[in-house]
Amino acid sequence: MTSPETAPKRRRMPKAERKAQMLAVAEQVFAERGYPAASMDEIAERVGVSKPMLYEYFGSKEGLLIGCIHRARAELRTATEESILGAEGPEEVLRRGLVAFFRFVDEHDAAWALLRQEAAITVPSAVEEIEGIRQQQTGLIATVLAGYAPTTTGLVAQAWAEMIVGACERLALWSHQQGGVGPERATSLVLDLVWPGLSARITP
Repeated sequence: MTSPETAPKRRRMPKAERKAQMLAVAEQVFAERGYPAASMDEIAERVGVSKPMLYEYFGSKEGLLIGCIHRARAELRTATEESILGAEGPEEVLRRGLVAFFRFVDEHDAAWALLRQEAAITVPSAVEEIEGIRQQQTGLIATVLAGYAPTTTGLVAQAWAEMIVGACERLALWSHQQGGVGPERATSLVLDLVWPGLSARITP
């Protein structure tokens, strides 16, 4: 029998690592069950912590949901911004950014499933966070496009960006249903439609 002195001690997980683990598990449970049906008990059990610890970290189920959406938002922005570094010309910038978006959707299925459930989420702050993801992406695209079209008003650049983001969001849903489309193919479908119009209005 192992004595208390010789028993291996379980590693104490750093707070940031534990929080990331909680968010990953919660994201999966929310995606599987839907936010209304997901329970803090199940999330805590899967993480391997007590339910009070979940509340200590996030305050509430709503706070945990906000944390999941906020993490997806930050990761998507990082992926998009890093993808366009060093790109030459507006078409390449747009292509790289779109591939990064569709790749994020493919590689973060649980996060994307959570965002697809927007209509079922009745938490106002969570809905605002989801809309914040859209505004984050439209803001980035509008800034890039405006840089290549100096005579275009900010309002027009924003309108272009809204159209692109809306099209990508719907195409991502369609791609998920179809299966096998892939980030590069999805990007080409978008560019084939929008680039002829954009290229006539921006400078290389």
